[in-house]
Amino acid sequence: MAIASVSTITSASPTSWQEAAELGLERARKTLRGITGMKVVEEKATVEDGEIVEYLVTLQVIFLLDDEPSGAGGS
Repeated sequence: MAIASVSTITSASPTSWQEAAELGLERARKTLRGITGMKVVEEKATVEDGEIVEYLVTLQVIFLLDDEPSGAGGS
């Protein structure tokens, strides 16, 4: 039986929302194993002097939980 979990992260890019999402996924892959998908739940931008200077995305990264080792937690 597969059980998944969701981790919510925020990532930023000076270039685009797509790059922010790609950078967020790249970083999540360094920590999370078994990533099966992601959902962009919010896009925001930082504006200075009428120009976008930073693109931000909030992502829900979906990943499978590791199976519990044999003998752990059982009776």
